Amino acid sequence: MDLVVRAARAVTGQGTEGPATIGVDAGRIVAVEPGLVDLSGDTVLELDADEVLLPGLVDTHVHVNDPGRAEWEGFETATRAAAAGGVTTIVDMPLNSLPPTVDVAALEVKRKAAGGRVHVDVGFWGGAIPGNTGDLRELYDAGVFGFKCFLLHSGVDEFPPLDAAGLEGALRELATFDALMIVHAEDSHAIESAPDPHGEKYRDFLGSRPRGAENLAITHVIEAARKTGARAHVLHLSSSDALPLIASARAEGLPLSVETCPHYLSFTAEEIRDGATQFKCCPPIREAANRELLWQGLADGVIDTIVSDHSPCTPELKRFDTGDFGLAWGGISSLQLGLPAIWTQARQRGFSLADVVRWMAERPAAQVGMTRKGHLAVGYDADFCVFAPDEAFVVDVAKLKHRNPVSAYDQRPLAGVVRSTWLRGSRVTGDEPRGALLTRGNC
Repeated sequence: MDLVVRAARAVTGQGTEGPATIGVDAGRIVAVEPGLVDLSGDTVLELDADEVLLPGLVDTHVHVNDPGRAEWEGFETATRAAAAGGVTTIVDMPLNSLPPTVDVAALEVKRKAAGGRVHVDVGFWGGAIPGNTGDLRELYDAGVFGFKCFLLHSGVDEFPPLDAAGLEGALRELATFDALMIVHAEDSHAIESAPDPHGEKYRDFLGSRPRGAENLAITHVIEAARKTGARAHVLHLSSSDALPLIASARAEGLPLSVETCPHYLSFTAEEIRDGATQFKCCPPIREAANRELLWQGLADGVIDTIVSDHSPCTPELKRFDTGDFGLAWGGISSLQLGLPAIWTQARQRGFSLADVVRWMAERPAAQVGMTRKGHLAVGYDADFCVFAPDEAFVVDVAKLKHRNPVSAYDQRPLAGVVRSTWLRGSRVTGDEPRGALLTRGNC
């Protein structure tokens, strides 16, 4: 074998944790032996006693913004940040890059921009916008993992939202070839009726993106999925009020899944200072009680996955000069920090590393049909995260790998350090880009 990894603690198989020896050949896992056993390999990696071997994380919600807005983020910097955070596979969102990924020609532009520049494996979402229903099947056949739509203004004019009829029409089309629609679920009419968001007071921004807007939009998604039979996924859930709606739809048998993000599980509205626009995201970070109910949603299995929604921008676009939440770009830069951020909170609530792996590796991979990602099991890609769960650090935004030194996590103490990341049996150093561009069926 090319590589043998011996770990006193490893999260293997169906979420079990214990000593294991992993054998790798030609980039794939070919042996998983319980206990520390002698396997012959060209290279033997012995993990330290304080380290745990995890499968590489799968982050299905990343805005790379390249090409077109590469000054916000680019494939090289984004994938270095991913690797530094134990993430070995990302799926890039179809908007904020120029052109947006709404047809095959745009997908090829995106792939050309990424080619030879990625340090982890990268797949792509397609976009569903008004007027491109006829392009969706061709995009799917070209290898995108599904389609994203907005139900209100996306923040960029070149990626307009779908209205109710447009959502239903796109879902009917996707149902004919069993493709997944992932939805930014906030209702445009509810947002338009809410108070104006301008100003530096966080409570005013929070009032401009009420829970009701999210709840109403999720109801629309559920009804459209019921009518069309299409698979639907709710992005970045922040309103705990919607959990009973989602649980009821799932109990009915509707093909509905849902994600949340580390910032909704880490921060609370009460702690965000006025003018601290690094915390602006849409939907917004809500109150402490809401955060605890989201954690309960994970425990109950209503929330399926945790992904970053890494949505970076330049410091100027965060409007630190005015602290105006209405003018600042909305997005949290966190691709490198998801694992320690979640582990910091999860361990306090009695969850295990096996739980974290389920939320951040196994289920995201399964959601997009990646049958060789997210597990330490025979036949899977040898994608590893070597994690020291008991080591702590304080985030220094200047040392993060993403392009611009902006993050809501700056100066926040976190538990858990990623010691190394391995992609198909090779350590990711950030010097030589060895990542692959993924399509449905090749992962």
